[in-house]
Amino acid sequence: MPGAHSLAVTESESRMSYTVLVTEDDRVQREIISDILRLAGYEVRTVASGTESLEMLRSEEVDVLLSDLKMPGMDGLELLRRAKHLRPDTEVVIMTAHATIKTAVTAMKEGAADYLEKPFDKDELLFVIGRTLERSELRRQNQQLRELVADSVSLGNIVGESPAMQRVFERTRRAVRVNSTVLILGESGTGKEMIARHIHFEGPRRKKPFIVVNCAAIPDNLVESELFGHEKGAFTGAEASRTGKFEIADGGTIFLDEIGDMHLESQAKLLRVLQDGMVERVGGGKPRQVDVRAIVATNRNLRKAVDEGEFREDLYFRLDVLSIELPPLRDRIQDLPLLVNHFRDKLSKKIGIAPPAIQPEVLEAFRRYRWPGNIRELEHTLEQLFILAEKDAVTVDMLPDKFHAPAPVSGEFVLPPGGVVLEDLEQSFIRQALERSGGQIKEAADLLGLTYKTLQYRLKKHEIDRRKPSE
Repeated sequence: MPGAHSLAVTESESRMSYTVLVTEDDRVQREIISDILRLAGYEVRTVASGTESLEMLRSEEVDVLLSDLKMPGMDGLELLRRAKHLRPDTEVVIMTAHATIKTAVTAMKEGAADYLEKPFDKDELLFVIGRTLERSELRRQNQQLRELVADSVSLGNIVGESPAMQRVFERTRRAVRVNSTVLILGESGTGKEMIARHIHFEGPRRKKPFIVVNCAAIPDNLVESELFGHEKGAFTGAEASRTGKFEIADGGTIFLDEIGDMHLESQAKLLRVLQDGMVERVGGGKPRQVDVRAIVATNRNLRKAVDEGEFREDLYFRLDVLSIELPPLRDRIQDLPLLVNHFRDKLSKKIGIAPPAIQPEVLEAFRRYRWPGNIRELEHTLEQLFILAEKDAVTVDMLPDKFHAPAPVSGEFVLPPGGVVLEDLEQSFIRQALERSGGQIKEAADLLGLTYKTLQYRLKKHEIDRRKPSE
């Protein structure tokens, strides 16, 4: 049974907790339900009648209205109609006895999210409330994303005139028209997730979920649980069943970022899902059929990873159906003026200031810089400069030190006459990257051309504390 109720305590990114309004005329039942929900981490309000429930809804926003069907005066069906008129975004769950199941079905046709058949136990209550909130949260997130499509993910806002970007646009348009797996390649910060969002929201699955999973950010022992879900008791700490990301994405798209960092055992299970659409939760249970389009991305050379035994060859061929390779900014420097103008307009709206002028010397410094963080680094740099700009202009003296360093003659390091200790050199570069990134491992890894997990390994190997990189 899915443990969606854990969402109330641990998975909400946008709110600290969820509020449930319990409307039940039986005092004992009302207190029992209230205690169960509070122990599960929910904020709970309780009332004894439909009239009191509406008064509460007029003064306070709640996430779920849990109402008995049979109550003196206003019954649950009438309360449902009035509550949905008053608070359209509030989810309603009806509690009903077996003899009134038909009425409960009628309630669902009129907008109820679910119903509970009395008598029910603790697990049933938490499951239904959790499932209701999970569906509501997904609808809310996808509505927000749909509203942002025109401004954030249309090809018109993925800027570039260079031949390399024109190839990206052509392949992206082809990807929109088909249902095949897409492999997006490119360094960190080149816009892989933006391309994935465009493919989803311009395609036939646009009204279904778009679920993002950063494979590099999930501990190896939790990858399968995160993707495929788990059953209650499957491992220590699995106090309830959990719905995996593939099940949540059913009918829509799952975007697996940093797929190259997934360990081999999980790769085998992912291959099965991609081949036959069957998901099996950790700890057993009946396999579930899902209809999910996969878009995957990586900054690694997967062909090389296959040769080195770090990535399954069969999975590689399954993923490499339609590939889109995003060029680093240094290889499309002719797009720089377009990108600067694009972000100039975008950031002026975000910050709420008139767009400042940018001196030609600033653009020239930008052209000389290699942009290890790519488009993301350019946008963040411009935002910082716009905030600090005086007299409505960005001048060259405002640029950070990294833009004033002399450009290297070539990409090679010259070995000193006396040689070097390679271990010391590696440690020195790692510490410098951590200093430049402010201790952020992901950004430091980008500067060094490493994956997140590889840099983590080397930090542990050299006993370097990312919080004190200079020691």
